[in-house]
Amino acid sequence: MMKHLLYGIWGLFLFLFTTSTLVACSDDDPIDEITEIPAPPSDDDGDDNEENNDEGNNNDNNDNDNDNESMERNITITINGTSFAASLEDNEAGRAFAAMLPLTLNMSELNGNEKYHYLDESLPVESYRPGTIQAGDLMLYGSSCVVLFYETFSSGYSYTRLGRIDNPDGLSAAVGGGNVSVTFSVQ
Repeated sequence: MMKHLLYGIWGLFLFLFTTSTLVACSDDDPIDEITEIPAPPSDDDGDDNEENNDEGNNNDNNDNDNDNESMERNITITINGTSFAASLEDNEAGRAFAAMLPLTLNMSELNGNEKYHYLDESLPVESYRPGTIQAGDLMLYGSSCVVLFYETFSSGYSYTRLGRIDNPDGLSAAVGGGNVSVTFSVQ
């Protein structure tokens, strides 16, 4: 009788261990991607990734402060002298990002397909898993990491859409392979 009880406990242990191992390796995990976006830098990193707001950037938008429906969705993204027309998403995150413009970010390279920068403040989050990231997508990872994708690829990560470059032809060449300064401004 004691032998059967021990076999039963051992069997239960094996069942629980196997089940937890299978759950840890589910298809929902983004195992095909090499690296996640690094954590935000600490405060003692100095000037490497600072946001540069032009003074008086709210003067252009004072008429629209309380009118979310008339948000300016057309912006220009300028990288190394090349400008791209883009459209911001009509959502809370897009409106919050638009309120920050004009804005110049020093964006870091990641995985040969994206540039990213952690903002000093959080934006509203409406995250989802797009499945396929398109070149020209402007996304928010978490609540404060702005990501500009310059290659198309599959992804299992969740993002909040900020906007999209209307025609991303030449984007990959403009951003290059390293860190880059990117300016976002209202058209």
